[in-house]
Amino acid sequence: MSRKVPEEDYKKTLSYRFSRWLSGEKDPYLGEVEMKKLLPFSEPRELTLSHSKQQQEVREQVYDIKENKEVKGFSIAYRIVSVLVLLFLLAMLLYSVSYLPPYGEAANPVNNEVSERYIEKGLQETGAVNIVTGMILDYRAFDTLGESHVLFIATCTVLILLRREKRRDHEEELSDRTHEPKNDVILQTAARVLVPLIMIFGIYIILFGHLGPGGGFSGGAVIGAGLILYLNAFGFEKTEKFFHAKTYKWMSFGALACYSAAKSYSFYTGANHIESVIPLGTPGAILSSGLILLLNICVGVVVSGTMYAFYCMFRKGDF
Repeated sequence: MSRKVPEEDYKKTLSYRFSRWLSGEKDPYLGEVEMKKLLPFSEPRELTLSHSKQQQEVREQVYDIKENKEVKGFSIAYRIVSVLVLLFLLAMLLYSVSYLPPYGEAANPVNNEVSERYIEKGLQETGAVNIVTGMILDYRAFDTLGESHVLFIATCTVLILLRREKRRDHEEELSDRTHEPKNDVILQTAARVLVPLIMIFGIYIILFGHLGPGGGFSGGAVIGAGLILYLNAFGFEKTEKFFHAKTYKWMSFGALACYSAAKSYSFYTGANHIESVIPLGTPGAILSSGLILLLNICVGVVVSGTMYAFYCMFRKGDF
């Protein structure tokens, strides 16, 4: 019969340590291995300058740029060819400009049946009192669709170029108010009064774009300016409660998809000489001009979101 081993002696045995390691209670290397915190590498300034000087000397000795005849000849030839190419392009542009018709002449290509059609039959065919809106969002709606996508692609490009990498450590990030006035009473009071008025005015410009001056581009710019003013006054913390990166992505996707679907229907019926079921309404009424009101709203959403996204990316590289 085995005798009972004292607890202190049992803790010194290999079986006890193995059972603790197996159950995960203790790491056998923890506290037993000499560990030293790695410090960031820093090189003295004098040593850095010395290394740079040595690299420059080696480069000059190996490549011998100053005395190399081939490099000198290539440099001179490069400058001469560059000047000749620029002069050639300048001559071609001036030659092309010399053939342009005089400004204001009645026989100019701009004075053709297209502009005459816009002016004489624009109200009848589009239902928009504003001829410019009827032209942009009906006759040339495909161009406007491309412009809206260009804005979205430009935002994606700025996002790729300027976005900061997410911090993997848990260091505290700089406040977004670092470079802005902190709790500026004048700015915040003015923003509380002006931002609602700016937003309402921008919505008015978008909704009445087919009845008078305005539309999605100008109204979206006004709303984007209102968002930027609110952000400057109250910071990202409050602004992101109702407008953040996910909001912008869904807004842009929904607006572009709605525009594409609406004009795809319009292009299909028009190209196949099929009468559209969407009525033009009574000219001058808010619900008129067919799909133009909907398209103005889509363009306004894309433009306002793009302006705000640009500002956010240039300001701190993130939403």
